[in-house]
Amino acid sequence: MTFVRTRFAPMIASALLGFAALAAPAPAFADPVAPVASEWANPKNSVHIRAEQCGRNLCGVVTWASDKAQADARRGGTTNLVGTTIFRDLKPTGGNSWRGKVYVPDINQTFAGTLTFNGNNTMEGKGCVLFGLVCKTQTWTRIK
Repeated sequence: MTFVRTRFAPMIASALLGFAALAAPAPAFADPVAPVASEWANPKNSVHIRAEQCGRNLCGVVTWASDKAQADARRGGTTNLVGTTIFRDLKPTGGNSWRGKVYVPDINQTFAGTLTFNGNNTMEGKGCVLFGLVCKTQTWTRIK
């Protein structure tokens, strides 16, 4: 697949994975591990997001990004990475999982994904393309 071989593949994979973590099943915002108002860092600590309630769903907004991450996003067409909603329309699917969409600023594309919260301090994101044939997983760490 072409996008996997670009120099932006690590950021793409990171975003897809992060999104997958947010999209994993979760019963409701009342769940003790529900991520509302929490902050998360990707594995390279180059992007931080804040999980927040967006209507009846969950979303993730970039609150901080390294200079490199911001430059990669600009090359992909996202002028201001900080403030961009990258995890979108995540709906609880049961347990501690959510399903929705992830926006990858480096390539200006949106993909399907899931997020699963493993306790209070990690979330695993999984994003897939080509009808689930190509998937990436990433573990994000809670920072707030």
